[in-house]
Amino acid sequence: MSWKQLLSHLHLSYLSQPAGERCLYRAIRLHQVRSIVEMGVGLGTRTRRMIEAVQVSSGDRPLRYTGIDLFEARPASQPGMTLKRAHQQFRPLVHRLQLVPGDPHAALARAANSLQGTDLLVIAADQDADSLRRCWFYVPRMLHSNSLVFVERVPNNQKGGQFQLISAHEIAALSVRASAPPKAA
Repeated sequence: MSWKQLLSHLHLSYLSQPAGERCLYRAIRLHQVRSIVEMGVGLGTRTRRMIEAVQVSSGDRPLRYTGIDLFEARPASQPGMTLKRAHQQFRPLVHRLQLVPGDPHAALARAANSLQGTDLLVIAADQDADSLRRCWFYVPRMLHSNSLVFVERVPNNQKGGQFQLISAHEIAALSVRASAPPKAA
């Protein structure tokens, strides 16, 4: 690793803002991530940083990136990028780019089988709660034994969120709950 790469890694992992995302960049380096699925692309800043972290940690090995987002269908209160802009920004940076418009449940219902072998799943806090609850049914088929799943949590009265690692046991429990029929009122 060159000095420039080392400085880039140190900046992303320990000094970048928001601080709640730093754990993602450290995980990318420690686990040699080659396949990322991100739910909630937003403005793409975190995406660019994750791609940079992969490039710094593993050089020119190919990266597969999948972004799931509402894109143009986002509410006006949530800033985000268009699907076309996301293609323009991320296509030159990754080996295989897949952008899936829609909420988490609808997007994974269409794409989960093509996302097998995902190393890192990142779920932003701005996802629709009901759609997210139902999408966990599809998540286990995407993962392997060393996959990492981070979910952003935003504590009350705080500006930024913190990404938390979800265990395989928690993922299995969420998947079982998502596959259960809804309770009658």
